[in-house]
Amino acid sequence: MWPYPKIVAHRGGGTLAPENTLAGLRAGLARGFRAVEFDVMLSRDGIGMVVHDPEFGRTVAGQGSVAQTDASALARMDAGGWYGDAFRGEPVPFYTQFIDFCKAEGIWMNVEIKPADGFDAATGAWVAKVTQDSYAAELASGNPAACPLLSSFSYAALAAARDAAPELPRGYLLDQIPADWQQQARELGAVAIHTNHKHLTAALAAAIKSAGYGLFCYTVNTPERAREILSWGVDGFCTDRIDLIGPAFT
Repeated sequence: MWPYPKIVAHRGGGTLAPENTLAGLRAGLARGFRAVEFDVMLSRDGIGMVVHDPEFGRTVAGQGSVAQTDASALARMDAGGWYGDAFRGEPVPFYTQFIDFCKAEGIWMNVEIKPADGFDAATGAWVAKVTQDSYAAELASGNPAACPLLSSFSYAALAAARDAAPELPRGYLLDQIPADWQQQARELGAVAIHTNHKHLTAALAAAIKSAGYGLFCYTVNTPERAREILSWGVDGFCTDRIDLIGPAFT
C-alpha cells in the first residue's frame, strides 16, 4: 500500500520557480501542492543544505562546491537569480528551514539524500537523524502518511540512513531497474522503488508491485505519460509541470 501523496512537486515548484528554494515551496503551495520532492547535501561543516548540484554554476551563482563551503556562506549565495530577476538573492536553504515550512503548511516531504562524492554515509546519517528528531511525534503516532520518505541513488547513503533512523521509511532510487533490485531493496529495508519513468515498462511495474513495494517515478511532465504509468499500477510520481498536472490529477 502507498500511504503517501500521488502527485509530488519536483524540487519545490517545478518549472514555476527556482528549484530547491523556499520560493519554490511557495510556488508549489500556491498551485495546491502539499507534497514536495527536494535534495539535501552536506556543507563543509556538515550541515544539510537544500541543493541539487555539488558544483556551483547552474543554480547557485559562483565557483566552487557545496562540500567545500560552510553552511553560513551557502545561505548567503544566490540560488534564484539564474531563474529570473524576481528571484535574485533567493538563498540556498537549510534543510531545517524546509522542514519548518513543510510542517507549518502541512506539506509531505520526499527527501532525496544527495551526497557529494565521498560523503555518502555521512549525508545519509545526518539527514536521517535530523528528520527523525524533527518528526518524533509523527513517527510515534504510527501513521506513515505523516512521516517523510527518504530516498537516494546512493546505496551507502540509504544504508546509513537505515542504521541511523531505522523507523523512517526509505525509497531506493534507481535510474534503471537492475536484476538484483529486490535483494538490494530488501537489504536497505526500502518500502518503495523510485525510478526513471523513461526506463519503466508495464512488466517491470507489475513485478515491483507484486513483490510488495511502492512504486514512484520521476520526472513525469506530460498528462499522457502520467496516465499511462498510473494505468500500470505506479503509485505516485513527481513532476516539473505543476502548471499542467495538478495535485488531484487522475
